Amino acid sequence: MHSYVRSRKRLREEEASRLFKQIVSAVAHCHQSAIVLGDLKLRKFVFSTEERTQLRLESLEDTHIIKGEDDALSDKHGCPAYVSPEILNTTGTYSGKAADVWSLGVMLYTLLVGRYPFHDSDPSALFSKIRRGQFCIPDHISPKARCLIRSLLRREPSERLTAPEILLHPWFESVLEPGYVDSEMGTSDQIVPEYQEDSDVSSFFC
Repeated sequence: MHSYVRSRKRLREEEASRLFKQIVSAVAHCHQSAIVLGDLKLRKFVFSTEERTQLRLESLEDTHIIKGEDDALSDKHGCPAYVSPEILNTTGTYSGKAADVWSLGVMLYTLLVGRYPFHDSDPSALFSKIRRGQFCIPDHISPKARCLIRSLLRREPSERLTAPEILLHPWFESVLEPGYVDSEMGTSDQIVPEYQEDSDVSSFFC
């Protein structure tokens, strides 16, 4: 998926909603099966059909099996662009499911905009932006898509939608309504950046 988005610059909302729904469905199934994915990112999903209409989760690497409702994790491993504020801010535990949802928000933003919501070549500056949780949504994004993005990229984990709740969001239905028109494609400089292999963040990688 990462390579696909880079090649397309950004996806139209109809295609993005179809693919993102499959991603969320996989995450929701895992959460309901007591599995927290961890290190969730576009690279974890690959196309299973030549038509590039069906996605599958490539592996369960970095997953955590939880017991009951307690999804508290202390593992700080993850990709810098996708890591949630609470992972950076806390020295204790955090909600694994809520952290997965934050990563879903980064994925949705990236599908629709063509770049990460938080990006900087300097890791410390990147993490500072993530901690503040401030990002800009381009004008071409529809109101319902904006709403969903903001419902996922909330600094407070408890305020984020759960994975099953995401699937109920009206954005998925709105892009299929007759008369829906996606905005013009974004500018060519809005691309998903390559991961910098020489990044000085030893505990995080994409």
